[in-house]
Amino acid sequence: MKKNEFLEQLQTLLSGLEPSEREGSLEYYRELIDDRMEEGLDEAAAVAAVGTPAAAAQAILGELPLPRLVKARVRPRRRLSAWEIVLLVLGSPIWLSLLIAVLSVLISLYAVLWAVVISLWAAELSLGAGALVGLPLFLMSIVEGHFGAGVMYLGGALLLAGFAIFAFFGCLQLTKGLLALSRRFVLWIKLSLIGKETMQ
Repeated sequence: MKKNEFLEQLQTLLSGLEPSEREGSLEYYRELIDDRMEEGLDEAAAVAAVGTPAAAAQAILGELPLPRLVKARVRPRRRLSAWEIVLLVLGSPIWLSLLIAVLSVLISLYAVLWAVVISLWAAELSLGAGALVGLPLFLMSIVEGHFGAGVMYLGGALLLAGFAIFAFFGCLQLTKGLLALSRRFVLWIKLSLIGKETMQ
């Protein structure tokens, strides 16, 4: 792919952005490709090293703050007429309450997902604390001559430590997955705002 093709496709994918944002991003990728060509790559290899236009557009949108993107998209392109304002005001008890209900459900679901993750981390900490408590109990039992109880405490501590190690990796993966899901959701909102869902 040639540099101009890459930049044209990227410009099309970023057409929903404000002109200043779009031009700044295009200039960045233009310079990036030029730098690669100065390093000795031919034009096609320099463009390939930068990636695809869709990947570049996703990276740009991923860095763009959501409030700025919402403000740019929500700003009316023309003045509302009197009858449109009247319809908005008269319909607000319906559309506003529906909007609040949908947002409340989404926020609640998101909070529940994080509550599950936090609960699992709390259980992980409890397993680790139980393993740490078992070691002093083992030593105290051995010192006092209760070998059976000491072995039981040691076995319990080792069992809890094993569960804690196993649970740590599960909790870590679950947390990373939820963070990745959050980033994808924010990116989906951004793509929806500029009308380019097909980029994914």
